Amino acid sequence: MSVKDDLADTIGLTGYAIDSSGIGGILKSRVADFRVDEISTKISLDPRGRFTAANITLTNWETNRFIGKLAKACGISRNRIFFAGTKDKRAITRQVFIIDAPSNKVAKVEIPDVEIEILGRTHQKIGFGNHRGNRFTIVARGCCHPDGSPMTDAEAMERISEIEKMMKEKLGAGLFPNWIGPQRFGAGRPVTPVVGRHVIVDDWKGAVMAYLSMEGDENDDVAKFRKHIRDNGITEDALEIIPHWLGFERDMLRHMLQKPDDWVGAFRKLPNNLQLM
Repeated sequence: MSVKDDLADTIGLTGYAIDSSGIGGILKSRVADFRVDEISTKISLDPRGRFTAANITLTNWETNRFIGKLAKACGISRNRIFFAGTKDKRAITRQVFIIDAPSNKVAKVEIPDVEIEILGRTHQKIGFGNHRGNRFTIVARGCCHPDGSPMTDAEAMERISEIEKMMKEKLGAGLFPNWIGPQRFGAGRPVTPVVGRHVIVDDWKGAVMAYLSMEGDENDDVAKFRKHIRDNGITEDALEIIPHWLGFERDMLRHMLQKPDDWVGAFRKLPNNLQLM
């Protein structure tokens, strides 16, 4: 791969399975261009089960934000909703959720761009990583040659066949590299590896401050808030200027204002799946 990507270089994503110029083009030009269908493990249903199992399709929803909305609609804590993995936001995603709430209550939930299919009751919870994989359907628009000239559909498919052949020769038949892109670390603000470096050395203050204050490709209101934290630390004033959609940051701030020395507690205000990333 010869295309220079400063963000990927910064994160350290510089290795590719084969050397190819690819097919160019743009991913996620439209929300419907990227679809993720979770391949779930078998859920054992039982009419007497405590939990509701549901297949839920989200359109352009960040997983953790959706869980907060669903929990509020069901009148339960977000910790009583279980799922196997965090999916892409700018996409149509379908996955199993296990919800500690009555099925009829879950079925009545109405959230924009959300479709809920009740599977039944179950005694079974699922946890992070408890799925067999994901099936992706991806549309690449505007495919082009390295010089920028348009690539026809036939040329793109021919290039893909060449890439598949090279991967088979290098990796073996039926194998596909596990591609990790900048979105794994935060495409607009790659904060995950920075926070992780603090966590592995038990620097919880550094982890919390990095999550709150690290700069990124964000709008002016968010940039102003993060700069305030960098310049002034955690203050009451920060709560006055924090954008309303930064719910996790707000929870961390409130915790630190109430318990100034409890950095671990502030970090734990993040959802479990974000803590594990």
